[in-house]
Amino acid sequence: MAKQNVVSQIYGDWEDSYNEFPRWALGLQIIIPGSVVVLKTSPALVGRQLDDSTAYFHRLFWTFPHCVEEFQHCKPLVNVDGTHLYGKYDGTLLIAIAEDGNSNIIPIAFALVEGENTESWSFFLSHLRTHVTPQPGILVISDRHNGIKAVLEAPDGGWLPPTAYRAFCIRHVAANFALTFKGKDARRLLVNAAYAKKEVEFQYWFDILRMFDPAMRDWANRIEYAHWTQHWDEGRRFGHMTTNISECVKSILKGVRNLPMCALVKATWEVGRVVRSKGKRGRGTVRDNSEFTVAETTPTGSFSLGSYRVSLTDQTCDCGYFQALHYPCRHALACCAYARLTWSAYVHEVYCLSSVYDVYRMGFIPPIPEEFWPPYDGPTVTSTSMTT
Repeated sequence: MAKQNVVSQIYGDWEDSYNEFPRWALGLQIIIPGSVVVLKTSPALVGRQLDDSTAYFHRLFWTFPHCVEEFQHCKPLVNVDGTHLYGKYDGTLLIAIAEDGNSNIIPIAFALVEGENTESWSFFLSHLRTHVTPQPGILVISDRHNGIKAVLEAPDGGWLPPTAYRAFCIRHVAANFALTFKGKDARRLLVNAAYAKKEVEFQYWFDILRMFDPAMRDWANRIEYAHWTQHWDEGRRFGHMTTNISECVKSILKGVRNLPMCALVKATWEVGRVVRSKGKRGRGTVRDNSEFTVAETTPTGSFSLGSYRVSLTDQTCDCGYFQALHYPCRHALACCAYARLTWSAYVHEVYCLSSVYDVYRMGFIPPIPEEFWPPYDGPTVTSTSMTT
C-alpha cells in the first residue's frame, strides 16, 4: 500500500488514470496524425438503469504511425505475446514485436485487456491486422495459447493461409513437451529437430527421438511440422524459432507494469523511441542463373567435409541456411566468388541498408504535454470491470 501511495503521488491517482484515456487519445491523434487508439468501454448500471455519465474501462488498443511505417520495411513476421500487470488493478498487456534487417527490435502495437482469452486476443489481433499488418504472407509467431489459436484459425479473421501463416515458439513447444516427457535429453532431441534446416538433418534427429520413445514421435506428429520446424516453414521464419524478441521488450516494460494505466500507456512511447537504432547491410539488384556444386574440405584440404548443391537462381543450398535466412551461406558466397558475381544481389531486401534506414525514416517527436490535451466531455471512465 505504501508503494502504491508513492506511485500515485508521482504518476497520478489509479482511478483517475482510467479517465485520462479519452483525453490522451484525442491529444495523441491531433498532435501525431495517423496514431490509432481504440478504447472499448462497457455500460455502467445503477440498479437496473444505465448510467450515461459513467462507463467501465474494458480494452484499449493503440499504435503509432511510426510503427505502421516501420513494419513495411521489416521482416514479414510478427511476434505476439502477453504480460501481466502488477499494479493496483489486474490486467494484461498484449504486445506485437517485429525485427528489421539489422536485428533491431521494433514494438509495433499494444493493447490493455482484462486477461488472455479468445475475446481479448480477437480484439488485439483484429486491430493489428487492420491497422498495422495488412500485408499478405505475414507470419505470426506465438505460444500455443488456445485464444490465439482460435483467432488465427477463424475463417473470417484474415489470418489463414495464404493471407497469413502461423508458427509456434519452439521454447514453448519444448516446455509443453517436457511436461509429458521428463529429461533434458529428450527435450534436446526435439529442439534439434526443430532447428534443423535440411530434411536429412531433421529426419536424423526425429528418428533418434522415435527410437528414444515412440510416444515422443507421436506427440510431435500431432503438431503440424510447418508450425514448429525450420525445415518445413518454407523460409518464412527468417531464422526466428522463439518469441525471445518479445521477451526483450517485456523486460524493458518490467518497470512500468505496476504504474497507473495511463502512465503505462504513455511509457510505451518511450519504449518505442529507446529501442530504435540504425544498422548497416549490403544491397544488390542483380540476379544470375547459375547452378553449382561446392565441395567443402578441411583447412588443409586433406579431407572432404561433403558437397553442397547451390542454386543462385532459386537462392537455395543443401545446407539449408540460404533459404532459411534469406542471405548467402558460405557455400553460396564461394559460388559468387568463383563466378565473379556480386554476393549482395542474393541478399533479401529486408537486409538492405536502404530498408533498415526506411524503418527509422519517421522521427519521434515529443509527446503533447497534458495541459494541452483537448477537453473531453464524454462519460467518466472507471476501472470497476478490472478491479481485483
